[in-house]
Amino acid sequence: MVKLMVFLMFLFTLTFAAVNVNKANSAQLQTLNGIGPSKAQEILTYRKAHGAFKTVDELVNVKGIGIKTLQGMKTQVSVR
Repeated sequence: MVKLMVFLMFLFTLTFAAVNVNKANSAQLQTLNGIGPSKAQEILTYRKAHGAFKTVDELVNVKGIGIKTLQGMKTQVSVR
């Protein structure tokens, strides 16, 4: 029973864990709502040019990501 609980907690963490935009690769970024290959590449380009994101809200500075896109993915991302 304990093993089952640990396994279920692990699956829950994988399913609902936020994507760290400071460490994620293109494939991981594309799992976010509203992010496809082009926007994922823009995030990586911005991160390379400006360094790590300090807040999730800073994503609106990335070309192609506006308030609406940010609102759709805000609960899915972190900058930890």
